[in-house]
Amino acid sequence: MFDDEPARDGVAKTGRAGVRAADRTEAKRLLDELSITVSGAPSAELLVAWDELIAQTANTDVAQLSAWAAVRQHAEYQPLYLFTTSGPWLLGGAMVLRRHIRGLGHVGYLPYGPVLSDELLVTRATVRHRLANALTSIARSHLALFVQPPDGGEDITLDLMRNGFRFSYAGIAPAATMRVDLTQTEDELLAGLTRRLRTWTRQWPQRGVKVRVGDARDIPTLARLAAQTASYQGFTPFPRDYLEATYQELRPGGHVVLLVGELAGTPVATELLTGAGGVLKSRITGMDRTSTEAAKLNVASAMIWEAICWGKANGYRAYDFGGLRPESVEVLRGSPGPVDQDSLVGPDLFKTKFGGEVSVYPPAVELIPSRIVRTGYDVLRRGEGGQKLLTFVRETLRGGR
Repeated sequence: MFDDEPARDGVAKTGRAGVRAADRTEAKRLLDELSITVSGAPSAELLVAWDELIAQTANTDVAQLSAWAAVRQHAEYQPLYLFTTSGPWLLGGAMVLRRHIRGLGHVGYLPYGPVLSDELLVTRATVRHRLANALTSIARSHLALFVQPPDGGEDITLDLMRNGFRFSYAGIAPAATMRVDLTQTEDELLAGLTRRLRTWTRQWPQRGVKVRVGDARDIPTLARLAAQTASYQGFTPFPRDYLEATYQELRPGGHVVLLVGELAGTPVATELLTGAGGVLKSRITGMDRTSTEAAKLNVASAMIWEAICWGKANGYRAYDFGGLRPESVEVLRGSPGPVDQDSLVGPDLFKTKFGGEVSVYPPAVELIPSRIVRTGYDVLRRGEGGQKLLTFVRETLRGGR
């Protein structure tokens, strides 16, 4: 039977005396009973405990929820779970998503994992090492395994590199993003907007701009507007059935919200957001690119401001824009003064107007066991078509098909 809460490894401080002997004893007991379970179909009981761990651990992502595995099955991915347990306690784990490539084998990716309980202190390093070793064993039975460690998981990157992984440029998940701190007061959030946007927050209600929370009936609108945005920005859109699955799978756990922006009752913008670990993240954006009125009234910004307000009202600690391009990170981090607008692409420049800060994830890593496959991959990646290869790998791993 798995308890609802993750284990506490007993590191409470007692003044200057430090860790109590009882705490050290508890930590030793946890380590003595530590075990790793690898399964493609764990028990429902264990999956419930895993989902609770993801929901309770700071800065996690829905991409590690069991519901996400159901979503990715629409893109022909199957989950492989790694769980670290000690007696009745679930201490950490990972959900690897893998896909079989005919004639070659399985390719796997691990977005924003492995995840370790926030309660781990004394035992964290050992649990982390065990998970890294298990992931390495799995990687060596695959054609390739790509891993993007979670926020704060620099130690995970180091452990995996000690085991033979190397830095990855495949981009299986955004390596950096911009976040707005939702623990600020509403006045502080408002002050973080550009002067023009502060003016717009007063004008939108008067100009007929309304943002509402949508439901499953709005998914066709999301699909239509998201396809327009994908065409405008030059990437492959998610198919409607994939968007329906995302909403249907994440909704029961309260991990998704759909916002719809309207002008005079007509939908002109949509925003699908996911939430886990105290972070509300922009996932899929859709805009009616044929509506000059929507552009004129800055409805895109109204959507983000409403998402920020909704996130704060619903207990989230941060609003996440869902990613930044690497070149934008260099510009934003190296510019203490006003941002050079010509040095940022439009979507990233737009994200700078809401008072957020750049947040960088630990370096992604990969392990390609076969020397022949690894050499061929490197030759292609470094050649003239290298960027096309990386784009293909990224869209294959992250896309809806």
